[in-house]
Amino acid sequence: MEVKIGIQNVGREIVFESNQNADAVADLVAEAISGSKELRLKDEKGRLILVPAGVIGYVEIGAEEVRRVGFGAL
Repeated sequence: MEVKIGIQNVGREIVFESNQNADAVADLVAEAISGSKELRLKDEKGRLILVPAGVIGYVEIGAEEVRRVGFGAL
């Protein structure tokens, strides 16, 4: 799923794909905002993204998408 993190006073957002589910990402964001010093998330390639909790403007968590296999019309 796609995760977008907006940083205060920065024009660009951090955008990456993550294998974590939406609830896990939301829990990590809530924990970081409520008292942790940083938000730690992993992208789908296993890289660690660290964002200081005090500068987070917003976090947009994309919908979990079921990957389809094959060709078909719906």
